[in-house]
Formats: sequence, structure tokens, C-alpha cells
Amino acid sequence: MTEVPAAAQTLAIIKYLATQAGPVRASTISRALDIPRSSTYHLLQVLLVEGFVVHYSEASSYGLSALLSELGAAHLGTNRLDLLGRPLLARLAKRAGLPAVAQLVVLHGREVAYVVKEVGFRAPAVVTGTGVSLPAHLTATGRAMLAQLPRQQLRALYPTSDTLITRNGTGPQTMSELDRILHETRGRGWAIESGEVTEGYTSLAAAALDHNGYPACAVGLTMRSTSLDVTLWPELGRAVQDTARALSQRLRRRAGAPERPTAGA
Repeated sequence: MTEVPAAAQTLAIIKYLATQAGPVRASTISRALDIPRSSTYHLLQVLLVEGFVVHYSEASSYGLSALLSELGAAHLGTNRLDLLGRPLLARLAKRAGLPAVAQLVVLHGREVAYVVKEVGFRAPAVVTGTGVSLPAHLTATGRAMLAQLPRQQLRALYPTSDTLITRNGTGPQTMSELDRILHETRGRGWAIESGEVTEGYTSLAAAALDHNGYPACAVGLTMRSTSLDVTLWPELGRAVQDTARALSQRLRRRAGAPERPTAGA
């Protein structure tokens, strides 16, 4: 570590920013980590060029970008996330009590990528197969993760002036509409999308959080709208929440630490 102080200081800055509730000034970082101010600015500039931090010019401050999460999601999405999540998806599909597809999804910028799928008995065919990417703001899984992002990071992904795309003319088209949906999602604890990705299909989802409280992925459940009474939404929402909490525990668990059981998952 002492032979490569710049590397150690760079990692210290990343770790420090990950613990902050919002963007931080370079001078604050310098004092907190006891790094010379000139070195702090230089390292922040390198991190900015490489895409690891975002500079908020109005506040003259810095925060982490989505890149670290995306790199972690890419690692989780192949092996570890499959091993940790697939058993939970199987239980979720069974718990739903109706034909449904359970999925694990990761966030890549403004898109979601479907990485694990568990098909329940007589489940419908869905367009969201493994490897498929869709606009995050249109999907229940994407909304579940976007709702958990720090506001500054959400605005970096979706500037206020943006006009959002739709697939079939439904769904949010402005940031104010998306903000309202994400606010409702936070209040419920789970997200919903009905007919905005594929007409005739409804999806519910909840985010699984890593040890920093960051949305590592989302658990989703998709069904035909005709087989789903709206009175069942709260019950199914709790089911995806329970599964997401169980997956969060698995993601956070240290090697050798016992896993606490989660009800219904």
C-alpha cells in the first residue's frame, strides 16, 4: 500500500464517497482523508475522466457515478447472482399461486438487463428473456431500482429536461411523471408496471440492496393481466419484497456468517 500511495488514496476516495449521503466538496474529501488538496483534485479528475465519479458543478462537489454499480452488477449477473437468486426465484414463482415468470434484473445506466429467469407452472411467454435489455423507466424492475438511487445520481441519468421514450404510447414521458411513479414506488416498497412493456402483461418488482444500501439488482414477477385481479397486487407485492429482502441478506452476508431466514422467501 505505501509503495503505491496514489492507488491507495484513489480507493480511499471511492470508499469515502460511497459512505456519503450526497455529493461532497474536494476540500472536504481532502480533510477527511488527510490527502493534500492538490492530490485530491488530481485524483478526482482521473476518476472523473474514467467515469467513476460525477462532478456537480452547481454545488462544486463530487459523487460516485453508476459505473461501480454496473461493474458489480456485471460480476454478479453471471455466476454469483444466479447461484444466490435462482432458488429464491423458484420459491417466488411457486408462492405466486398463478402462472408467472420470476426474474432477476440488473441496472445498466438507463436500461435493465435480465440475467436470471425462473418459469412457473403454465407461465406465459414473456419478451424479457435472459440477455434482453429494456428502458429502465418502463419496467417494474427498473423502477424498483431507480427509486432506490440517490437523487443526484438519478438526475445524472435522467436530466429534468429529458423526454422519455415509450414502447406503445403508454408510460411516463417526462421526468415529472417518472418522479411521481418513483415516489409512489418508495411509498409502497415495490414497483408495478402494467401494459407499458407488453400489452396484456403486468409486472411487480422490488430492489435487492447491497451492503451499501445500493440497488444491486431487482426481483420481478410477470403475469398476464387477465389472470391477475388488482386486489392481489398487495399480496404479490409483499411476495417480491420478501424475496428481495432475502436476496439482500445473501448479497450482504460475509463468508461463514449465518443467514437469517426471511418470512415467505
